[in-house]
Amino acid sequence: MTHAACLPPDLHQWVARHVAALGTAAVTDASWPRGNSRIWHVRTDHGEVFVKLYPSTETYEREVKGCEHAARVLADSEAPHLLASDPQRPAVILTALPGRVVRGLLLEQAEEQRVHRLAGDLLRRWHDADEPISHRGHQRIMESVTAQADEAAMILERLGDQLSPAEQDLVRDAARDLPGLARALPLAYRHGDYSPRNWLWDAAAEHHGLIDFEESAPGLAVEDLVWLCGAAWPTRPDLRDAFLTGYGRLLSSAEQRALVLLTARLGVSYLSTGLAKSDTVLIDRGRTVLEHMVRAPR
Repeated sequence: MTHAACLPPDLHQWVARHVAALGTAAVTDASWPRGNSRIWHVRTDHGEVFVKLYPSTETYEREVKGCEHAARVLADSEAPHLLASDPQRPAVILTALPGRVVRGLLLEQAEEQRVHRLAGDLLRRWHDADEPISHRGHQRIMESVTAQADEAAMILERLGDQLSPAEQDLVRDAARDLPGLARALPLAYRHGDYSPRNWLWDAAAEHHGLIDFEESAPGLAVEDLVWLCGAAWPTRPDLRDAFLTGYGRLLSSAEQRALVLLTARLGVSYLSTGLAKSDTVLIDRGRTVLEHMVRAPR
């Protein structure tokens, strides 16, 4: 949801140095209702841009690196262009893309399948682009996977009696098997939040775009499929088929097992956080993901 807004004064002065006619611009707050990043949509007579202000240098650096990666591997209109950046604020100015955010759009089945096929194609090109991973980068990937496995083990010990026997077995498998599986899985420069809320669809041009790179980083390629695996594919196998058709290959048995276990870890994390905060939305989300993953092939 967007609404009329003003840029903070110091940010306004910085943006004015890079955006013509800012004094007469229409500014709307386009921030997500969650998270700490702030986003403004700025419309002038000369065009449209987005201004993003980040909660940390780390998220800012990931966005900049993601924009640079996108510029190398995607078409001009498939991702925003970085017009200006300032690590001291930290903030960026990005070009606007055609289309509307896919999440929440009411699409006919055939059109929705097409969007997911194009999303698969884009992600395959994003993953296939050469992006060297340092020795320390490899270590961080393994540390991240190990931390996820440790979290699953900790939650299982604390909440095991609130899980069904099948769910307990699934979470136990995640805690035991994820680090070993990760050592043999393809690595890639991940988008980090690959879901319909970050896809744009221009129906008239049948064009798909991608935004929001502040979670991008080296990791397991299959991690970019976790949201889809937990939220979309269990009830819409046609979208899974469309996406993987676009992606250009099926998942290996090791990737499929890792994907289910990573998604189960996310589900039990939702459940644990929801119970701790008495958040019924997170509780329901966690239970739904776990129920789906128990039935998923692995």
